[in-house]
Amino acid sequence: MSDLLTIEWLGKPLWMWLGFHVLIAALLAFDLGLLHRDKEHEIGVRESLGLTGFYLALGLAFGGWVWWYLGPQAGEEYVTGLVVEKSLSMDNVFVIAMILTALGIPRVAQHRVLLWGILAALVLRGLMIGLGAALVHQVHWVLSLFAAFLIYAGLKIFFSGPEEESDFSDSASVRWMRKTFRITPELHGQSFAVRLPDPKTGRRVLWFTPLALALVLVNGADVIFAVDSVPAIFAITTDTFVVYTSNIFAILGLRALYFALAAMVDRFAYLKTALALILIFIGAKIVVADTFGLLHVPPWVSLVVTLALLAFGVVYSLWRTRGEPPAEAVSAHPHRAT
Repeated sequence: MSDLLTIEWLGKPLWMWLGFHVLIAALLAFDLGLLHRDKEHEIGVRESLGLTGFYLALGLAFGGWVWWYLGPQAGEEYVTGLVVEKSLSMDNVFVIAMILTALGIPRVAQHRVLLWGILAALVLRGLMIGLGAALVHQVHWVLSLFAAFLIYAGLKIFFSGPEEESDFSDSASVRWMRKTFRITPELHGQSFAVRLPDPKTGRRVLWFTPLALALVLVNGADVIFAVDSVPAIFAITTDTFVVYTSNIFAILGLRALYFALAAMVDRFAYLKTALALILIFIGAKIVVADTFGLLHVPPWVSLVVTLALLAFGVVYSLWRTRGEPPAEAVSAHPHRAT
């Protein structure tokens, strides 16, 4: 048995992968079994910030173990990856807030959508990271392709004008789903599906609720954002274990972070600029260091630059929007689900 656990898989002993997944399973069980036994419990900003701090502390503690066991470089790459993924997830939070508001999902039900959305995101990110790792380790120039994409994405975000809020409730995907599947016009508690009479036959059939519709859109948004975040983390390190663990810890805290950020969505108007600069910096680092071999940028420099840009974006946003009334991004009402 001990020989089996020491077999290497994706560059690391099997026991490291199993141990990490046992830890994640325990955290999910803790979250489901203890923190949110009451389905009618509404998560407030204070609780959201507390849970965010809890998951961030756990993520950093795991980074400390990576630093101790795998060495300082791996530790620095892990923390940098965690910060970058957490930063990029903030943009995802704002889109999720617009989706849930447009579909009229009340706060008390939002945590259920986010919980299952994050569980699905863990699987999807794992698959995308596995594919990315296979490409990077077999075809080295893929890193240069990732770098070019990150620079392009960063420049596109940086020079884009003010975005108009999308009406997700009337988007093409929502219209298609409403036409293809039976979807109730109103919520049914916190159920994703219910059995109700068919208007034509009178037989009880399966109907999906707007909660299920929201879950599909949230997962779709995560896939779109993963197109940026997965190349970004591989541009920081090609160590698959570091890439995967930092990504998963960043996603784990996303649900907790949501309720704090979504309540202040209008206060972070300039955060996109900081995220754009982070993407450009990471892409440029790969172009300079790996593609042309001109200058090696140590992991700690990447970490410092990423933290500085993120801090600047947050502080500048809060300063420019001081005195403005708070957003009502998550104060959705059930009657808007029609």
